[in-house]
Amino acid sequence: MALTTITHAQVFDGEKALGVQTVVIDGGRIARVGGDVPEGSEIVDGGGATLLPGLIDAHVHSAPGSLALALRFGVTTELEMQGMNTRENRGLITEDDTVADVRSSGFAITPPGGHPSELMPEGFRPKWELPPVMPLMPFSTTPEEAAAFVPQLLARGSDFIKFMVDDGSVEGHPGLPSLDQATLNAGVAEAKKYGALTVAHALTVEATEMAAEAGVDGVTHVFMDRPHTAEIIGIIKDAGMFVIPCVTLNASMTGITGAELADDPRVAARLDSAWDRTLRSSYNRYPQGSLDDVLDTVRALDAAGVDLLAGTDVSMPETFFGGLAHGASLHHELRYLVAAGLTPVRALRAATATTARRFRLADRGRIAEGLRADLLLVDGDPTSDIGDTLNTRAVWRRGARLGA
Repeated sequence: MALTTITHAQVFDGEKALGVQTVVIDGGRIARVGGDVPEGSEIVDGGGATLLPGLIDAHVHSAPGSLALALRFGVTTELEMQGMNTRENRGLITEDDTVADVRSSGFAITPPGGHPSELMPEGFRPKWELPPVMPLMPFSTTPEEAAAFVPQLLARGSDFIKFMVDDGSVEGHPGLPSLDQATLNAGVAEAKKYGALTVAHALTVEATEMAAEAGVDGVTHVFMDRPHTAEIIGIIKDAGMFVIPCVTLNASMTGITGAELADDPRVAARLDSAWDRTLRSSYNRYPQGSLDDVLDTVRALDAAGVDLLAGTDVSMPETFFGGLAHGASLHHELRYLVAAGLTPVRALRAATATTARRFRLADRGRIAEGLRADLLLVDGDPTSDIGDTLNTRAVWRRGARLGA
């Protein structure tokens, strides 16, 4: 494969703008950052553009066609927080440079009848083909059950272990079966024995406190049941947890749709009718929630130095999962993070280097020699105007240019 050299672009390496304007791709890897253009190289003129690492959505649930849709928006990796794309099922995805790469928890540890069962309408059946190997369903109600499932999940190819800590109060189903502290503690402790990363679904302050007490590495939502206090921010900070705020999801839970995003021609051109309808809808399960409170919480977490990761909780093209669309909503999340007070640079880190670091993805999330050539070239300068991330000029996944 011939060398490809991107020239004359501002290069944001996942942490900062580098001040160089040349990046050389050799096969699936970044061969050089800066320096001269190698002789015989294919030139991609990046004048007027910014080169970013491929974006990472730190919270998704896959659906048919969703990985291809994500890649069209420059999202080169999706982290599946419940689903079927564990290592035993994703061989074809790993080798397919027309779709985003994926890492997965498999199915989360939750009690029978616990979250997310309340989200599915009665009789609903997803419209997709079953994977080669059906995932393990780790339903747990005791510490012994949760601990026993952890090595089984890891053996089956889960990349990290997820726990659902949710009594259904935010989703309009109070009293839902939920993990208790002892069961959560036992599962997390078992995962630590194997060196596995742990995450917890937590939409309330109480659930967040439970995750911190258990020693979870990160929470996959920011709580939305009440405004933050200095105490809960301190608990999260002292626990060393990262937070995936998923502001887009919280907005949808309060009834805010993604219609404004869907009206953006840069988005509309890439969505089919099913995803357009979904983006224009909303969950609307917690209308009493306050988006301003959520943004204030995100601002306080950022000010405290908590690692924030950009994620969306996007799922299927169904209106009851509304307000979200793969790929597009990560750009929406970046805008929300900036609205909360993050600088555009810190928001971009949340979708690149910070997520790669916290999820131990050492081969991506940055532009550096030897790393995967997962790259996004956009017109303009998103380090000063975050809205420019949607100005897609080119996308590379492992050095293969999408649509080339």
